[in-house]
Amino acid sequence: MKDLFFRPGRNCQAVTKVDKGALLVDGCDYFKALAKAISRARHSILIIAWDFDGHVRLQPDQENAPTIGELLRQRVEEVPDLEVRILVWSVAVVHAPSSPAELLIGDSWQHHPRIHLRLDTTHPIYASHHQKIVSVDSSLAFVGGMDVTVDRWDTRKHSAHDPRRICPDGSKYAPVHDLQLMLNGDAAALLSKVARMRWYEATAEVIAEGPGAGATFWISDYPAAFQGCDIALSRSCPRWGSRAPARESYHLTIDLLRSARQTIFIESQYFTAPFVGDVLEGLLQADEGPEIVVIASMSVHSRLERWILGENRDRLIRRLAACDRFGRLQVYYPVVPSDDGEAPILIHSKMIIVDDRFLRTGSSNLNNRSVGLDSELDATLMASQPSQSRDIRLARHSLLAEHLDTTVEHFADCERQTGSMIETIERLNTKSRRLRTFPAMTDRGPRRPVFGTRLFDPMAPFEPGWLLKMR
Repeated sequence: MKDLFFRPGRNCQAVTKVDKGALLVDGCDYFKALAKAISRARHSILIIAWDFDGHVRLQPDQENAPTIGELLRQRVEEVPDLEVRILVWSVAVVHAPSSPAELLIGDSWQHHPRIHLRLDTTHPIYASHHQKIVSVDSSLAFVGGMDVTVDRWDTRKHSAHDPRRICPDGSKYAPVHDLQLMLNGDAAALLSKVARMRWYEATAEVIAEGPGAGATFWISDYPAAFQGCDIALSRSCPRWGSRAPARESYHLTIDLLRSARQTIFIESQYFTAPFVGDVLEGLLQADEGPEIVVIASMSVHSRLERWILGENRDRLIRRLAACDRFGRLQVYYPVVPSDDGEAPILIHSKMIIVDDRFLRTGSSNLNNRSVGLDSELDATLMASQPSQSRDIRLARHSLLAEHLDTTVEHFADCERQTGSMIETIERLNTKSRRLRTFPAMTDRGPRRPVFGTRLFDPMAPFEPGWLLKMR
């Protein structure tokens, strides 16, 4: 019987099969793969981004490594049929960490007739285009939480003082953890289609699929996984002109969490959404239900984020901890040793793994605005065979082993012995690089969202009279 979990038009836009896939963990792996993909591009490179900085070096661990801008310029000069298109959220020029001058007036690497950078203004007030997609020749594609911009590159060691973790202006940034999915075949073609539609909506230019679509294209440095899995693409986007809104990612998140029987593993920069709390509260109150492990970011970027997102994160954690009758919940943040004792790792990933059967990653955070204000894109893998489930389990074990400074094999052996993800984490959580429990798991305080949440973290665009609806 065909599994009907994915329902196009409700919790996804479309479904296809994975030929080859790989989960690229942290910026070092993703940027290295992207550099290799660019070097093989023959027809098209299409980048859909929240932010983009052409001065970023994809491989800062290599001496005299070129910037992404230099790589793109070099490749179009080598290949006469190659077209490069980059679409960036318009407000990135003032809100994102990249160089605003480069986005507004250009830079030397952009001065080529087959390199096109555009700013996407097709969004409501206060909304952002948050999708992160790269399509190469419509035959290899990347989707996840990482833009090619500053503050994104890091290794899996996340050393507190890695000298390579440096911005183009020479400033240093803290350890950061993120994920990107690399896909080829039909899955890459489907991602390319989504990216081309975004370009059309922003520029009115129709991009043909191109002769590279359907070609076999893979970066051999990365073992292929998830082969034969179903993969669904789910969007969030607000209504804009004649464009209908989409809330596929919202429904997909609810469906994934409700389906859980054994384990839910979440990595999310923001963990504040009340609708997520509603589902998890129901699971925790049930006599039988899954273990739930959340790894979120302790770090916040500004006072406003600390007031709204940081405080709402703590309030949601308190709410869930209060109803955890059976000890099936843990919420952590990762740290590494530093000269001052320890340094937190910024969690920028947006991932959910359920029962080692589903793996979802993309651009959606577990906050309100990712539901229907911002443009988001998530990809969800579904295992239907034991080998595919093993691939997803390996991804979960690999991520947890990274946070606990142990090996995948050691984590897997311990989980087999304990039969519990949480107990395994607690047993292995003994090194200076470790997972810290959020204080809100045990402290006392408010549990309802803070006043002003509807203004600063809204679920939909502002409309006439919306102030009158605030409660």
